[in-house]
Amino acid sequence: MDRLTAMRVFMEVVDQGSLTAAADKLDMSRAMVSRYLAELETWLGARLLHRSTRSLSLSSAGQDALPHCRKMLELADDVQGLTHNLNAAPHGLIRVASSNSFAQSYLAAAAAAFVGQYPDTQVELIVGDRSINLVDERIDLAIRITNDVDPSLIARKLSICRSVVCATPAYLAKHGTPTHPEDLLQHQCLNHVFFGKNGWRFTRNSKSFVVNVTGAISANDANVILQAALAGAGIVHQPTFSAARYLESGELVHLLPDYQSDELGIYGLYTSRRHMPNVLRSFLDFLAERFGSNPSWDQFLY
Repeated sequence: MDRLTAMRVFMEVVDQGSLTAAADKLDMSRAMVSRYLAELETWLGARLLHRSTRSLSLSSAGQDALPHCRKMLELADDVQGLTHNLNAAPHGLIRVASSNSFAQSYLAAAAAAFVGQYPDTQVELIVGDRSINLVDERIDLAIRITNDVDPSLIARKLSICRSVVCATPAYLAKHGTPTHPEDLLQHQCLNHVFFGKNGWRFTRNSKSFVVNVTGAISANDANVILQAALAGAGIVHQPTFSAARYLESGELVHLLPDYQSDELGIYGLYTSRRHMPNVLRSFLDFLAERFGSNPSWDQFLY
């Protein structure tokens, strides 16, 4: 027996007031309606309806069962609606917050590819390194590069962020090339005012090094520091997604390749799994597939 159908028949008989009217509404024969009712009563072990040639009324068991049947049918409809939403093409606006460096390097191109694939979607990028309250600022998704995820948010890991130390050939020709992290103390190091405040961290053969570098230029934006390095101002510690194309072109030189910097996760953060818009779910899936655990910007490392 299809119990959900039997419950729907029972509910319709009650709502319509007769088996014949319910059969018309459900596009069933009256005999089929009677059969579903009988099978439901057998399954529940109680008579649900008092029936006569002129009237129909709920039994005590029927009065108890009816609200539960309605609730189960509502849940079934919700699940079916969710499945339809998952299968439907995404549509609508999604507001996405990101750091300036990642947005310029890869996220803007990813957003362009997404709306190209799904023309009924729109992506609004809110760019900056400041802290953002997703609820207050109506942000659907925040892309964060961190190993310290806010526990009040739902986090999906999209990729990994590695970092490298680099400088221009002209700077190195003038000031020499460091071969050990402590050599950085003798150089102009361009620092991010927030991310570099606890020193530059390295690991080699399970041994850790922390170097409290100094330099004449610092900034609160990774792209600004990168541009200063490209102008020959000093050595910079950059995410590979920002530095990769300059390393591949030879504009920057990868320094201390045997020393690894801390790896960070690239996460998509959002507020709730409940009533999650299809456009948000689709964009997260799209980014996770596009970036992956071995992102394209790290190919120069291998």
